[in-house]
Amino acid sequence: MIKKLLLLLIICGGAAVFLFYYVQKIIHTPLQLENEVIFQIPTGSSLEKVATILEENKLIENRYYFIALAKFTRLYPQIKAGEYMISGNVSLQNVVDLLASGKLHWRKITFAEGLTSREISELLYDNELLDGDFTPFKEGDFLPETYIFSRGEKRQKIVNQGKDALQKVLQKAWNERDTDLPLKNKEEMLILASIVEKETGITGERPQVASVFINRLRKGMLLQTDPTVIYAITHGKYDLNRPLMRKDLEIDDQYNTYKYAGLPPTPICNPGAASIMAVAHPDKTPYLYFVASGNGGHNFARSLSEHNANVNKWRRLNK
Repeated sequence: MIKKLLLLLIICGGAAVFLFYYVQKIIHTPLQLENEVIFQIPTGSSLEKVATILEENKLIENRYYFIALAKFTRLYPQIKAGEYMISGNVSLQNVVDLLASGKLHWRKITFAEGLTSREISELLYDNELLDGDFTPFKEGDFLPETYIFSRGEKRQKIVNQGKDALQKVLQKAWNERDTDLPLKNKEEMLILASIVEKETGITGERPQVASVFINRLRKGMLLQTDPTVIYAITHGKYDLNRPLMRKDLEIDDQYNTYKYAGLPPTPICNPGAASIMAVAHPDKTPYLYFVASGNGGHNFARSLSEHNANVNKWRRLNK
């Protein structure tokens, strides 16, 4: 009787050891993925639905093994909905660990500095990985930069992030600004930054461009900046797609800084942080004029005669 009991214990022990190693093999044996796999777990997915998604993407060999392991580890219903990415040698344990971590696959959307609110809105709607509508926003409400999101993210969330980021940058720039600026408030700083943004795409040149407009404001001179004339024509609703003509400079519109003194009523685009900081800390220069140099930058001048010489030089280069 004792021998039979010992034999039974040995058999059961052996079976337990075999089962343990068999389960370990199932859990840890990797599947070699040829390429990275991106898969989506929809909101409200059942455990069976999740298993089906994984099986269809060839991330698991047997859906029932996954379901059993998910229940044993209490993974479900803790799985976070969203998009995941996995690659390389992938085991069942790797898949479970990924879903347990909730580490989603993040996408990126980039908005170039100086875009109008219409252009930013078009990029948001053109991105098919984003979802939903959003509340329209004005020029200067949104900070252009790169934002991360997961598939199915609401477009309104990106808009909110852009608006919050703009306010943080603007408030910081206003708090740390040079004390002698001829600007009444941070809104005027933002308006001028939008002009600087449209005048140059060279980061290192922005403080110089800002200094020209600051000097003109101090002297009560007209700003005479072409981007505001373009905005007077389009109001950001469409692209002009043609050069400015002399008659455009006579347009009777508050955004036309060839006709109306001071700053325009609102920003003419959404400036980036560099342009905002350039206005907060402009270079100390005697310059009152600038014109394209022909090599991507600008030539600056302190007098009209010097400026006219630079203009003639630019015209010769253009020919």
